[in-house]
Amino acid sequence: MSDPIHAGPAPAPWPKAVRYALQVLAYGAFALFLGYFSTAPSYRLRADDEAVVKLSFSHSAQLVQACRERSAIELAKLAPNMRTKMDCPRERAAVVVELDMDSKALYRISTQPTGLHKDGAATVYRRLAIPAGHHRFDARLADGADGAFAFTRDIELELKPGQVIIVDFLTSEGGFVFTQG
Repeated sequence: MSDPIHAGPAPAPWPKAVRYALQVLAYGAFALFLGYFSTAPSYRLRADDEAVVKLSFSHSAQLVQACRERSAIELAKLAPNMRTKMDCPRERAAVVVELDMDSKALYRISTQPTGLHKDGAATVYRRLAIPAGHHRFDARLADGADGAFAFTRDIELELKPGQVIIVDFLTSEGGFVFTQG
């Protein structure tokens, strides 16, 4: 039986000039491939007559229940290290957000608070493509257990094609803030 490793003479290597020419062809083909796909097919982020509204914020709603004072009997039943006079539940209410454009509903959501005990902030993020032009926006937020809208903002804006409007909610600034970008 013949040895497959030493079956015959090794093939002659290609000449250096041929190897370099093949490398140049391979690199050139790869560069053409990258060059074509860096510009084609064309991608459009949005239509020519569209603007974008981004509703984005985190908000900690009010507590579902108010703190209450424990009675002496309730305090006596608790372990010594748990005897705090005030009993404050941690759970927060859901955050309800409504955004209207030109008296038509654009976005509605009821977001539950995060966290194991539902005591964290509720987060809202939504990107909406809308037609450019003059629009009236009405924003409302309810963050209490009763579900009443405690924060409202009405604003009229002229949106240019490609413009981005960011709708944020900042309690320190009285509610909704519209930022034109």
